[in-house]
Amino acid sequence: MLNCDAAVVGGGVVGAAIAYGLAELKLDTVLIDEGDVAFRAARGNFGLVWVQSKGIGCPPYSSLTRRSADNWLRLAEEVKQVTGVDIAYSRPGGVHLCLGEQEFTDRAAVMKQLEAQTEGRFQYEMLDHRMLSEMLPGLGPDVTGGSYSPLDGHANPLFLLRGLHAGFRNRAGRALINAPVHRIRPLAGAFDVEAGNETVRAQKLVLAAGLANAKLASDVGLRVPVHPLRGQILVSEKVRSFLRIPTLHVRQTTEGSVLMGDSHEDVGFDDGTRPDIMAEIARRATRAFPFLRSARIVRAWGALRVMTPDGIPIYDQSESCPGAFCAAAHSGITLAATHAFDLPRWIAEGALPPEFDAFSARRFDVH
Repeated sequence: MLNCDAAVVGGGVVGAAIAYGLAELKLDTVLIDEGDVAFRAARGNFGLVWVQSKGIGCPPYSSLTRRSADNWLRLAEEVKQVTGVDIAYSRPGGVHLCLGEQEFTDRAAVMKQLEAQTEGRFQYEMLDHRMLSEMLPGLGPDVTGGSYSPLDGHANPLFLLRGLHAGFRNRAGRALINAPVHRIRPLAGAFDVEAGNETVRAQKLVLAAGLANAKLASDVGLRVPVHPLRGQILVSEKVRSFLRIPTLHVRQTTEGSVLMGDSHEDVGFDDGTRPDIMAEIARRATRAFPFLRSARIVRAWGALRVMTPDGIPIYDQSESCPGAFCAAAHSGITLAATHAFDLPRWIAEGALPPEFDAFSARRFDVH
């Protein structure tokens, strides 16, 4: 049996960030992960650290997103210092491109709503085609305009995952890999987690297992109603540097390849690809930047987002099993700084702050 202060179930970006933070707080932490058979959302993440349009109608979510984005530089610098892994983070702002007048009008209304609910703290500009062309060389004539926010940025999600795992190990964290969790047994003041061929006894437990949270949560008196939503991504060959500022649908990596994506497909646990969806992704990308028509596509894949019924994260602590927490969010990259710096401190202290009541799954209760 492995004894520890805290066990984190799930080795994706969310779980790895929380484990990284708990280890920094000197808690003896075991990270439990089922391995690469997991539906790893980070494998298909676009890599945006995105504040635009997050939390429309939910001010606590927009505030959480802004706080995490503001702490991302600290996270990137700390991971590089601790591990040597450069997660390729920058914050040049971000653009949501609009194809046609109706998209532009709809986008302006969304941005105005976000500005109103944050009492003017959200920064953005609605830019026409001419102004955007000065920022984004090669912009196509079909782009009417778009919204720009200096609060947005981007990073390499796979480097982030690698850096968080390396940082966790450097802080004396222990990882149990290729160990799917079979059962969680609450004890008096502890939890026995049966995973693989091991049993981990922990004083605190964090469920951060993505889509698997839905099943595991009931063992400790929690409810995490999440479902998969597939997104597909196309990756081009390396092309000349043209896009310093990321957009929602097209992003150039530091290596020179171009990511194209942002599909939303309710297809259950199918993480495959479909030619018609890939064609639509390519169509939108080449309307935005016509020169991409001559770029070769070298990879394409699908990945599953972890979606809650309302798209807002779930953070909860168990009332029947004190010491058990859960975290489920589809914005694992954007929220990585909060998961690494804030959430571990609250878990160590034994309670989430009152403002996190907005993220409890109790919001789905029918009265």
